[in-house]
Amino acid sequence: MDRINIAILGASGYTGAELLRLLLVHPCVHVAALAAGKSAGQPVSSVLPHLAGRGLPDMRRMEDIDFGEIDLVFCALPHGTAQEAVAGLPRNVRVVDLSADFRFADIKVYEDWYGKPHMAPELQTEAVYGLPELARGRIRQARIVANPGCYPTPPQLALVPLLRAGAIEPEDIIIDAKSGVSGAGREAKQASLFSEIAEGMQAYGVACHRHSPEIDQGLGIAAGRKIVSGFTPHLVPMNRGIFESIYVKLAKGGDAAAVRRIWRETYAGEPFIQLLPEGHLPSTRQVRGTNVCQMNVLDDRLPGRAIVLCAIDNLVKGAAGQAIQNMNIMFGFEETAGLIQTALFP
Repeated sequence: MDRINIAILGASGYTGAELLRLLLVHPCVHVAALAAGKSAGQPVSSVLPHLAGRGLPDMRRMEDIDFGEIDLVFCALPHGTAQEAVAGLPRNVRVVDLSADFRFADIKVYEDWYGKPHMAPELQTEAVYGLPELARGRIRQARIVANPGCYPTPPQLALVPLLRAGAIEPEDIIIDAKSGVSGAGREAKQASLFSEIAEGMQAYGVACHRHSPEIDQGLGIAAGRKIVSGFTPHLVPMNRGIFESIYVKLAKGGDAAAVRRIWRETYAGEPFIQLLPEGHLPSTRQVRGTNVCQMNVLDDRLPGRAIVLCAIDNLVKGAAGQAIQNMNIMFGFEETAGLIQTALFP
């Protein structure tokens, strides 16, 4: 199969670097162009030294790229800047956008939570929310795929099949989430300094985190009604990884064994969903560097409730890896192409 030409906008950040790390071993992709604002004009070896000597093009400004030769663009730009960038691309170029700019079916929800007007509402109507395991058919035909956020990926993978099956109640869903520091991006910020993060843990975005409406949107579609979940993110002193403990109310007569049966039916043969045996618990270390989502469920001590546990790598299944998985579906490549990595160890 011929290789496609891809460009990465925002190539100098953590997500851009992770895209490059994974794409370097993809058999069907040629990295033709890299764009990065502050790093424009610099070689990859200066910006991302661990990728030196791999024949990658220098960083450039977006306006200096000839998109006539590009088949797909990975847009790893900050929230609020991807809309205009995507709007300026030729219509024949397909896009996987890793920002929040095209994730919301209702533009008003985006504007309310991100505090700015949507600059490309005409494109939102053709954007597909790209959670691969649950939307392959739509992703395959899409020109613009909105890559899900890192925090919203685990609860949707875990709960959407259960809500569709009526196995859990739509109300009183509590999501307790922890993330590594790379989720805050590569820009220098006081809150991300080593001395601010090390040897401690803290909640942030309490009752107002921007991933809340994205989670509610996915769960609400599955349930066929509006859902407002409880979601609290925490920052923990590790580089990468997300761990989520999700507390749900079971439908009458339900238990953890019933949840596992639904998961097995839904995700049979899925290469990136790892349903752990009873009694085995997910761990961020076990998925570090991979596109895997580990899941398990336990009956709670509180009658009629269950505890769902999920772990992903926020930079892979929560960002770059899922984006490549979407690209593979869009172009008919083997879905695992470029994504079969064992966990980084130790």
